[in-house]
Amino acid sequence: MVCQLPHYQSQLGKSLVGTGGATRGGDMGSGKTADGARRCPAADAKDPTPCEGRRSAVTVLTGDGRQYTGCVHHTARLLASLEGARLHPSAAALPWAVEVYCRAAQLPPFAWQIGR
Repeated sequence: MVCQLPHYQSQLGKSLVGTGGATRGGDMGSGKTADGARRCPAADAKDPTPCEGRRSAVTVLTGDGRQYTGCVHHTARLLASLEGARLHPSAAALPWAVEVYCRAAQLPPFAWQIGR
């Protein structure tokens, strides 16, 4: 299945500015990349990739009820990696929620472990 994104979402990474975020529980949110850039709380400590867009773009709920708020890039990676994970119901009102789902559908679990 190929996700078709609305035209405005192709500019997502360029149009949104990082604004911070919050998280509850877990070992996500390593804080910074190797080059010192701040990252969203949804970024796994072992995932070296930088954030894309706002660092509080969307919230992922895990199967055990924990919440991780993060950028589009890291919430998609989290959604693809955790069994039973889903987007918070309020994400339905966000225009980039479709992009998070589409990215997650194209990623293997824990993509950073295989260099993706």
